[in-house]
Amino acid sequence: IDLNASDIKALYRRSQALERLGKLDQAFKDVQRCATIEPRNKNFQETLRRLGINIQEKLRIQFSTDARVQNMFEILLDGNSERETREKAANNLIVLGREEAGAERIFQNNGVKLLLQLIETKNAEMILAAVRTLSGMCTGHKARATAILHLLGMDKICMWMAVDNEEISMAVCNLLQVITESLSGEGEKEQHGKEAALVLDTKKDLKMITMHLLDMLISKKVSGQGRDQALNLLSKNIPRKDLRNPDNSRAIFVIDSGLKKILKVIGQVPELPNCLPLTENTRMIASILLNKLYDDLRCDPERDNFREICEEHIKSKVDPQDMDKTLQAVQTVSGIMQGPFDLGNQLLGMTGVMEMMVALCGSEREVDQLVAVEALIHASTKLSRATFIITNGVTLLKEVYKKTKNEKIKIRALVTSDKTILYSVASTLVNCTNSYDVKELVPELVQLAQFSKQHVPEEHPKDKKDFVLKRVKKLLKAGVISALACMVKADSAILTDQTKELLARVFLALCEDSKDRGTIVAQGGGKALIPLALEGTDVGKVKASHALAKIAAISNPDIAFPGERVYEVVRPLVSLLNTERDGLQNYEALLSLTNLSGRSDKLRLKIIQEKALPDIENYMFENHDQLRQAATECMCNLVVNKEVQERFVADGNDRLKLIVLLCGEDDVKVQNAAAGALAMLTAAHKKLCHKMTQVTTQWLEILQRLCLHEKLEVQHRGLVVAYNLIYADHELAKKLVGSEMLEILTVVGKQADDSKKQHVLNVARECLVKCMDYGLIKPLSQ
Repeated sequence: IDLNASDIKALYRRSQALERLGKLDQAFKDVQRCATIEPRNKNFQETLRRLGINIQEKLRIQFSTDARVQNMFEILLDGNSERETREKAANNLIVLGREEAGAERIFQNNGVKLLLQLIETKNAEMILAAVRTLSGMCTGHKARATAILHLLGMDKICMWMAVDNEEISMAVCNLLQVITESLSGEGEKEQHGKEAALVLDTKKDLKMITMHLLDMLISKKVSGQGRDQALNLLSKNIPRKDLRNPDNSRAIFVIDSGLKKILKVIGQVPELPNCLPLTENTRMIASILLNKLYDDLRCDPERDNFREICEEHIKSKVDPQDMDKTLQAVQTVSGIMQGPFDLGNQLLGMTGVMEMMVALCGSEREVDQLVAVEALIHASTKLSRATFIITNGVTLLKEVYKKTKNEKIKIRALVTSDKTILYSVASTLVNCTNSYDVKELVPELVQLAQFSKQHVPEEHPKDKKDFVLKRVKKLLKAGVISALACMVKADSAILTDQTKELLARVFLALCEDSKDRGTIVAQGGGKALIPLALEGTDVGKVKASHALAKIAAISNPDIAFPGERVYEVVRPLVSLLNTERDGLQNYEALLSLTNLSGRSDKLRLKIIQEKALPDIENYMFENHDQLRQAATECMCNLVVNKEVQERFVADGNDRLKLIVLLCGEDDVKVQNAAAGALAMLTAAHKKLCHKMTQVTTQWLEILQRLCLHEKLEVQHRGLVVAYNLIYADHELAKKLVGSEMLEILTVVGKQADDSKKQHVLNVARECLVKCMDYGLIKPLSQ
């Protein structure tokens, strides 16, 4: 062939040799050259066809799932494979595991055993590839997840998750999460016939997983990363996702079987010997789990049981002869305070707990001081505890601050002192302004209680409205707003959510009298309220938002919230439109949004972006006159925005109909606002002029009433609507001229000039001029 490239016989013989060697693509090329030289040779044509079929079959086999799976494992288990080739194979295997066909072929072809071999190589890349492939295989497939769980064994899975490698630990955690979800039926793919019947009951397996995770919490062989992942898995899977589900048996089981184990983790002190391996987040994650478990309880007996287990655990740690154990008891209380706060506060009431915290501050050991001061920080968020600390511990804390060289202890001692004092001052101000929540006493129930000789708490004489008002005035005169503004700026470590709530209550009480709101704004109250409305407890945010609404309803936004700060106010105000808020909060939020929406289109756009429109429209249907009026006035300002106008133009909604019907209301303020909105809408879009005549048969009667209204402002808006309709279309003008509207326009237009109502007369005259231009009416003859 080298001597003569066109030697057909040589080419054909070589193609036969190449075919026998399995080199089908090269054999095909030789025969193709033969067929090019002698295109009519049937033997060559038949050989080409046969080789083509064989090549296709070889490719099909080569790229089949079984072959791909086998090929991936061969590469990964071959120690001589190049790193790049192995990485590519690992990624391909992960992708195959996520496909149903690939996952099933891996499983059927002894893939789980081969994946175990990859994990046993101790190579981090191989371990990750194997674990991620297993996760893909278990996703949404109950039968396969159950089989893989038993083939691997929980002991091995926990051992892998316990390693001190964050990436591997997280990957194994994800595998266990996927298995748990598949066993519990979450994200389960639709299955039929025998496959669906393979797994009937997974409760035992789920219980086994839970028990192993609880055992991991107290094992010294588990790394900090592994402990965190075990806590996260419990936190994600044990408490109910929907509290409407009455079954909280999983939480009860964990509390009975593992609450003490969780408490042991929370009570760990890293500075002590024999401490379990932890990360900087371990104790916080454990506190979050405690909080979720406590919230999952349904009744007082269940909560009492939870509390009793905690009390028993703490008492078992208190030992005057063993300071390390006592320190763990204090650390446990401190950790619970970061979780279920109410429970932690009850535990602080245990005999000697607060005294023990304060006493530890005087210890010579730095670790004792550190733990004690940290615990006092959390304890100081309750008034009774703060008072105890002020009485018994502030002097000691100052000594600790002066003597210690440990910066951590210095900061915590300072925070505890400041935090305690800040909370106490805030609590005092709440008492002065009488701004705590007081349940209203129903007279009938009071009489019933008195009849049955039950104690009925009576209002203190100095808590009556007149006395409270005098105290508020004195506080404002003394400059309390400036003090509150300084307190709000305090460091987040000092200013707790509970303190923020107290400050919000005080602000709301101070804003009660509209005459005082100017003073509050002038002294920085508007600015100080914004962070209180955005962060803190739910109650605190609502109180601060309500105070903001009171200020924004009557103040010039440019002065009360200068610059870009005004846009931060919108979200808290919109939150008050929630139907769960009371009527006064709804009303004042609407008033404040009306004020803001009248300032600029940028503010109107911000209100729309915060999804306030559906709520505002909802209040336009309200039976309550003031709410309906406030909502309509707000909408009157918002319709200036093009995006809002488009909502009215869109087909299939009754927004315009509602506006037209509100124009016919007896309430003058509602009429005025609705007429203003209608005037702007019909001026902006001709389509809305036509749509107005179609939404209700009463449109003409309502328009006529507006044009004859005794209030000049309402009459002017009605005439503007008539003007818009006339200018929009000849046919609409014809409809109006053919009705009593012509007489109304004529009567109004013929009136003598009057400076007080000249704007009304001018609109009526312009309507008549346009009708004359259309030729619908003629001017009076001379």
